[in-house]
Amino acid sequence: MNQRRPINESLLALFALGVLLFNPPLLLLFSIDATLFGYPALYIYIFASWALLVVLVAMIVNRRGRTPGLRSRIGRARDG
Repeated sequence: MNQRRPINESLLALFALGVLLFNPPLLLLFSIDATLFGYPALYIYIFASWALLVVLVAMIVNRRGRTPGLRSRIGRARDG
């Protein structure tokens, strides 16, 4: 049974991941005096988490565009 997960469920799970990643207790773990390439660890963590969420959203949205018949439905919506 190869059934794709609806996009709403995927985006909701991604939202929950974002809430978890930017939760203050988790942010406090990276609020240390360590640096990476001269940048504080907290800044690196925030940017990396944000970039991960952007990439995952792009993958979910692009995967939806590849479903069979989507292009024909878009064409009919424009014509009708």
